[in-house]
Parts: sequence; C-alpha cells; structure tokens
Amino acid sequence: MSDIKNIIAEGKAILGIEFGSTRIKAVLINPEDFKPVAQGAHEWENRLENGFWTYHLDDIWTGLQDCYQDLLKDVKNQYGVVINKLASIGFSAMMHGYLAFDKDGNQLAQFRTWRNANTSEAAAKLTDLFQFNIPERWSISHLYQCILNKEEHISKVDFFTTLAGYVHWKLTGQKVLGVGDAAGMFPIDSDKMDYNQEYLKKFNQLLKDEKLPYTLEQLLPKVLTAGENAGTLTAEGAKLLDTSGNLQAGCLLCPPEGDAGTGMVATNSVAVRTGNVSAGTSIFAMVVLEKALQKLHREIDCVTTPDGLQVAMVHANNCTSDLNAWVGLFADFLRAANIEMDTTTLFKTLYNEALNNGAPDCDGIITYGYLSGENITNMPEGRPLLARMPNSKFNVANLFRSNLNTSLGAIRIGMNILKGENVKIDKLLGHGGLFKTKGVGQSIMADALNTPVWVMTTAGEGGAWGIALLAAYATAENNNQTLPQFLEQKVFKDAEGSKIDPTPAGVAGFDKFLERYVLCLGVERQAVECLKA
Repeated sequence: MSDIKNIIAEGKAILGIEFGSTRIKAVLINPEDFKPVAQGAHEWENRLENGFWTYHLDDIWTGLQDCYQDLLKDVKNQYGVVINKLASIGFSAMMHGYLAFDKDGNQLAQFRTWRNANTSEAAAKLTDLFQFNIPERWSISHLYQCILNKEEHISKVDFFTTLAGYVHWKLTGQKVLGVGDAAGMFPIDSDKMDYNQEYLKKFNQLLKDEKLPYTLEQLLPKVLTAGENAGTLTAEGAKLLDTSGNLQAGCLLCPPEGDAGTGMVATNSVAVRTGNVSAGTSIFAMVVLEKALQKLHREIDCVTTPDGLQVAMVHANNCTSDLNAWVGLFADFLRAANIEMDTTTLFKTLYNEALNNGAPDCDGIITYGYLSGENITNMPEGRPLLARMPNSKFNVANLFRSNLNTSLGAIRIGMNILKGENVKIDKLLGHGGLFKTKGVGQSIMADALNTPVWVMTTAGEGGAWGIALLAAYATAENNNQTLPQFLEQKVFKDAEGSKIDPTPAGVAGFDKFLERYVLCLGVERQAVECLKA
C-alpha cells in the first residue's frame, strides 16, 4: 500500500464533509482502502429566531472554513504535508429544509431547517393532493407554506435547495442534488431517477392558480445519482473552502447528498432488505424496500438510496438532545461538587448504569425528550417532560433507562407500521451518537425494535465518511460497479462489527414502557398548552 504522506502530497486523497445539526465534520480518506486518515470538526448550533430554527449563511461558511482548517492541522501534525490538491470531494448535510434565492443569487428568506414544524397545513394539503406522504420537513412543504402564507418573497424565488445543495452550488456553480437528498425535497420516480412528473403537474397547477411566474421544475435542482459527475471545484469555491489559499481548483465533486443517504452508505445499507438507524439529535430508520408500500402512511417518508432505490424512512425529530441535557445536569453537579470526570466517562457511567441496573420498563418513569414537535406522535411543539408514579423507584438507573427508551419511542411506533406492511429486514445497522457508549444504545435498540442490531467498527465515522465514500465512488476507477457492489467488494470486504440480539425481558419491558408512553401522550399535549411561551 502506498504511503499516506505521498498520497496526500500527490493530491490523491478524497475528502468528505457533512453538516450535522451540532457538528460539521470533515474526513480525509485513503483512495486505496477507503479508511479515514485525517479528520477535522467544528461545533455549531441552530438558532430559534422569529419562530424558526435556522442557521445564518455566515454560520455555514465560517463553520465550513474552520472545519477544513482543523482538518489541515491534523494532516500537518500527522504527516507534515499541506493539502494542495484533492482527487474528489463530497458534501452532505441535514436533509430537507428551505434555502430560497432570487435570480441574482440573493437569499430571500431565513434558512428553515428540518426542525421546523410550521408547515403542517401545506404538508397535509400536498399529501391529500398527491396521495403520497409529504412530511412537514420536506422542502416542498416549506415552499408551499410560504405560498399559503403569502410571504412577500415568494414571487421572486428563482431557485431553492437544501443545505448540501447550497454549499455544492457555491463551490461548483452547479445547481444539482443527489437523488437521495432530492427525495427529501419532492417525490422521486425511482424508474426515471427524477422528480415525479404526475406530482409536478399537480403542483404546477397550484402555482398557476396563485398566478406565480414559474413552474416547479424551474426552481428545483437537477437530480443526479451516485457515481455521476456533479461538477468541479471552481477557483472561487477553492478560496471559499480553504482560506489559506493552498487548495487548487479543478477536482471532481460527487452529487451532494443528505445525511440519510450518507448514513446508508456508511453502514453498507444500500441493498434491498437492509436497513440502518441513525440516532443523534434526531433519529431515523431507513429500510431499502423490495416493492413500494401498499398504503399511504403519513408517518413514513418514501425516499431513495443515493443510487435511487426506494426506501421507507421513519423519522423522529427528537432523540438524544434531552438525554444529553440530563447528562449535562449531572456534569453540572460534578462541577459544583469539585469532582473531576471527563464527558466520555460520565456518559459511560450513566449509560451502563441504565443498562445494567435499570428496570426494562423503567418502573413507571416516563420521559418525553421533545425539544421540538414530533410528527409521528402528532405533537405540535416540544416540551421535555418527566412523569412518574409515587412508588416508582426514582434512581439514576431508571431515570436514564427511561431517557434511553424515550429516545426510541417515536421511531418504534413508525417501525410498527412497516411490520404491518410485511417489510422484511435481513440486517439492521446502527450508527450515530447514541452508539458511542459501546453496547448500550445497541442493546436498548435491539429490545425496542425486537430485532438484532449490528454496529460496525466504522460506525463512529458517520456521514462525513459516507459522503467521502460517495466521492470515491464518483471517480473513474470505482464507478464501473453498482454502488452496492462497490461497497460490498471494495469498502466493507474486511469490515468487522458486533451484533446484539434482543432479550425476552428487554422486549417485554420496552413494550410495557411504550404502552405507558402512548397512553400518556395526552399529558404531553396538555403540557404544550400549559407551558406556552
């Protein structure tokens, strides 16, 4: 195998960057074995402004630049070289949302992320019109809600896209999107690998009725599938990415993808009857289907793999945010008590206590970690809530077992729907922050979904590694195979992982917890009304 230092110096390394909800991460990989050789990161956070969860455009660029500079430092420290050239680059980000621009490229409205649940009217009307589930998070829901609200900017829209599509556009000049990310903007026809023509016609009639001066096709990014050339890095784009000015223009970029697609790639879950669960700030399960779902399910998103296969996506807005807040509370106590414990050890201690000593049903302790609204449980807004019986054993183990269970509550309700459709899953892989403490999140999920859960040794690399793999797949030496073949035969041929099976006691305990969770949803809705800002 070639020396890593020479690979980087010769411009053969491949870069993937993903914009997560709280972290922008860069991964540089070796084109020979596809393993990460350097990393960079930047912490960021969304803002609640004017009623919308958003990031400023300046946040995007300063975050990207800081993340890339952090990567350069890692490369310099490890290998003593500077990156002047790259073989290919891929960008990924949180799916959905709304970034709208006029004909001169000026932003027209606040960036509205997937986290906003203000589009219920638009989503419901479009779902009824298409007889196809259009979730509140989807870009088309945001666009149509702006139309229904008669927002001033709507007549000026010339282009709208996702976060990944926006970054890619600014670095290449290409208004394109990977099919997996595009499937979170507007429904995709998997046979034609393009937007569904029947639904486009129906939406264009809505635009005509509103006397708007465009068709939807004129506003949407072009759809590309994995392996296609999505443009090259321009000189302006190179300067935007690398403020040190060393990076040369001209390298290949793969189609920008959403975090759902990169999660499928990073877990080798792009083949039929495979699935993965990404568990972090939000949580979603992706199952590659043998055939389309028979019925309309408003809880299930129908999206695609990065190469266009149909996927059932069960998405919940809330997963680890409130769980992390509880860990933060204990960290605050340790600080107040002048007790030193690093964050990793604190997480391990609390999580393992929950798994080893917590009652599987949490002994009647119910928590709702809803920082934002939740579509699956029909919750309009978030109100983190804790309730318990007077005789519940209120200890650390049961409290954190409840927080772990509730992070999977909404997703379990959605997965029950897929079971009703007789969807078969041969292998379910977990990745994301919930799985960082070895064995804990994996065990809880196996019990919650009553199915074996695998975690690969590479799972911690996440979406940045996934988009780097797609960038590698876009190069000429790799895209002569199908995407599943490339992943199976080249990337994961020697991959190692661990499997945890559900336990009868754990399954029964989670079922009992879920029964209480569902029965108490009315209390959570009342909390939303009682605790109005």
